[in-house]
Amino acid sequence: MDFSCEISEGIVLRPVQESDAEALAAALQANRSHLAPWEPLRAEDFYTVEGQREVIGNRRTELESGTALPMVLAGNEGIVGLLTLSSIVRGAFQNAHLGYWISHTAQGAGLMTAAVAAAVNIAKSDLGLHRLEAATLVHNTASQRVLEKNGFEAYGTARSYLRIAGQWQDHRMYQRIL
Repeated sequence: MDFSCEISEGIVLRPVQESDAEALAAALQANRSHLAPWEPLRAEDFYTVEGQREVIGNRRTELESGTALPMVLAGNEGIVGLLTLSSIVRGAFQNAHLGYWISHTAQGAGLMTAAVAAAVNIAKSDLGLHRLEAATLVHNTASQRVLEKNGFEAYGTARSYLRIAGQWQDHRMYQRIL
């Protein structure tokens, strides 16, 4: 199944490929300080081409097993973002977790809002999921706006939910029933 779709002129949301390692490493290096407040602490090798080859290999294994759909926002200038439907659970739950980031150079252009809209459509129409969930740091209003524009509703706060930037931090929880 081809999950690729154009979300803006020249920007495609598509499954991550092994050949993306160099471009993804470059995007992560260029956005390291921008993403640091919103991400877990990463080992130095995470930001290398070899480190990204390993990450992509793991994500492709999850893709093939049906437990994740890792996607990049790719354009002529390289990779400008990442969006993943992870922890896909079938059976009575039919749920996935949505996570994403966008390059500091691409913020404010509506790209992630469009990418999340595309992911919602893929989750519903192609994957047959019933629900998506997402978590944002309580002070990440930009990410909350992306979710709200895509019909997600806040349903609570999870205390010390994830270890972000080296500290256990509270997250606002969101869901969208598909």
